[in-house]
Amino acid sequence: MQKLLVVLLFVLGAALSWGVYVPLVHRATMQLQSNLRAFLFVGVAYFLVAVVLPLAMIFVLKWDPTQKAAPNFNTIPVVWGLIAGLAGAIGALCVIFAVTNAGAGGAIYVAPLVFAGAPIVNTFATLYYFAPAKTAPDWRFLTGIALAAVGAAMVMIFKPAAEAHAAPSAPSAAVAPAEAGAAAH
Repeated sequence: MQKLLVVLLFVLGAALSWGVYVPLVHRATMQLQSNLRAFLFVGVAYFLVAVVLPLAMIFVLKWDPTQKAAPNFNTIPVVWGLIAGLAGAIGALCVIFAVTNAGAGGAIYVAPLVFAGAPIVNTFATLYYFAPAKTAPDWRFLTGIALAAVGAAMVMIFKPAAEAHAAPSAPSAAVAPAEAGAAAH
């Protein structure tokens, strides 16, 4: 039970962080007036958190609380780490361009589309490539994936409009007497 609590705590941290990522990066993009400048500072933040912090912990403090067996810097695992970072960086850049091209209110629907689509891709990549399942997933699991896809479609179909839909206009004065005369016959 305690392990599940730790997992859920980190899930909550990721959800909160990534939940505010799109509106934050959109604000940076709008105020910097440049997608690439916003992306540059996203990269600086990643560098601080993902390079400086681990380097200090591993080599200065000699403390790696995540260490298992014999940690290493062998070529193949390093390449997998670099590919993962590349995928994350490309995703971040795509989010920046998507939200910028979507306009002022784009963050409200770009983020749900990305964060509904990513778990679907993750699930199929994991099931069929990274950790192939020995048995087919339960139908309820697949139903959850289908509901995520339906949810993404609903977000796109029912996203807030840039402008409120106009109310039907009243008939013009020229039409009103003609209709009144037609009703009298």
